[in-house]
Amino acid sequence: MALEKRSTGLSKSCVLIIVVAGVERFAYKGVASNLVTYLTDVVKMSTSSAAKSISTWVGLTSMLPLVSAILADSYWDRYSTITASSLLYVMGLVGLTLWALLYAWMPASSLFIPLYLISIGQGGYNPSLQAFGADQLEIEENLPCSKEDKTNKKSLFFQWWYFGICGGSLLGNSIMSYIQDTLGWGLGFAIPTGAMAISVACFLCGARFYVHKQLQLNNNRPKHNIVQALKAAAKNIINRRLRLPSRDDDIAELELQEKPLRDDFSCSKALDTDQIATVDEPPSVTKTILRLLPIWTMLLMFAVIFQQPATFFTKQGMMMKHSIGKFVIPPAMLQSSITISIILLMPLYDKLIIPFLRVFTRDENGITVLQRIGIGMCLSIVGVVVAAFVESKRLGIMKEGVESTSLNTQLSIFWLLPQYILLGISDVFTVVGMQEFFYMQVPSTMRTIGIALHLSVFGVGSFLGALLISVVELTTSANGKNHGWLSDDIRESRLDNYYWFLAVLSFISFLIFVNLSRRYQGSNASAK
Repeated sequence: MALEKRSTGLSKSCVLIIVVAGVERFAYKGVASNLVTYLTDVVKMSTSSAAKSISTWVGLTSMLPLVSAILADSYWDRYSTITASSLLYVMGLVGLTLWALLYAWMPASSLFIPLYLISIGQGGYNPSLQAFGADQLEIEENLPCSKEDKTNKKSLFFQWWYFGICGGSLLGNSIMSYIQDTLGWGLGFAIPTGAMAISVACFLCGARFYVHKQLQLNNNRPKHNIVQALKAAAKNIINRRLRLPSRDDDIAELELQEKPLRDDFSCSKALDTDQIATVDEPPSVTKTILRLLPIWTMLLMFAVIFQQPATFFTKQGMMMKHSIGKFVIPPAMLQSSITISIILLMPLYDKLIIPFLRVFTRDENGITVLQRIGIGMCLSIVGVVVAAFVESKRLGIMKEGVESTSLNTQLSIFWLLPQYILLGISDVFTVVGMQEFFYMQVPSTMRTIGIALHLSVFGVGSFLGALLISVVELTTSANGKNHGWLSDDIRESRLDNYYWFLAVLSFISFLIFVNLSRRYQGSNASAK
């Protein structure tokens, strides 16, 4: 049973799901944003080991949606996937809270059991919840309306979705990091656990109001069509690589599985014979994913930079003066400046930024989705360059010959604000653009997989970040120093060089992304 629909705005069920998603972000950020402090101060891990552990954990968390998306779109439905994964999510948070209370009797390695249980739960929860929320949109695919109206409605959803999760992230970054550093980690993990449990209960209580769009689609298609289509595509690719002729039955199998996954973007069901003859066939599932792969790859360095606030930015703040009088500012709290930037800028995006860009582009939409992503990538590069300059200034102050442990010679933590704010602004462009891009560029029966592709960028990016840390450690510690650029000794560490290294790699990725965007042929014009 769907909620009563209004002519404008988002439906009540859609708004409820956005609020639930915001609470989930509060719970996740309440754990993840200050985790590097917990691993270094309580578990006694080195800075580089903690950073690699967090990057690997975040990477797996962001990669698992690819598995759960196939489960949701092929075997289950999105609502069932949300229900099952939310229970695992809450179990992981409960386990983490218990570990924090009993850590004196627990081996350090056992900490990752509840953390990875959270990863498994979130891997199914986030993409399914976002796709399920998009199913609640008031403009249905089969209603007579313009494609522009549908696109605007989906853009509105993704912008408010990101606004909602940023609100939850703000509370998680600011309030929870302060509670964890001052009142204890047991309470600091128990509050996100309780909030997540309440949000799951609220979501389940609204079950009778939701639009279960995916269930209707499942009745009209084979249960395993996505998996079978990928298998058939793999056969075809292998034959081409080996220059072997493709068998007719393989081609027929591939075509048979692709047909139910075609995405119809037209608003009218009735087309005359002449129109049918001239309209191009929508691209197949396999071709769609392969077409997205180059752009997906070029976004990985943005994801690497995206992980810096929770790892080296926070550690950078721990090496700076982070107190005002008797009040000590938790370094992880500065991550809230990212979400504050997003919350302040997001409502202004359509009202100020787009009209301003229309003056230059002379386009009604201001900029395309790919242009929006590119602007955010550019801003993220500027942010990491600013971080490199600030770190160089911090090192310069320490080398003046005064006692390095004296707070009077330490740079204030507020010097880090510009790099946080720049990354927040870049998120408004790139992250929202990525969500819309990957959602719109896949067939309607693969919407959850589209969301998972967006999340997997951050998953693989986190693994790439961990790999880069290992490479930097290996190459810069060859002279016998502790960890070279990433040393725990604040007199030896050269985070500024590491930031420059990330900036160069990101700039190369950005140039390739621009070239790919110019040649990209998407499923709709707005993506070009």
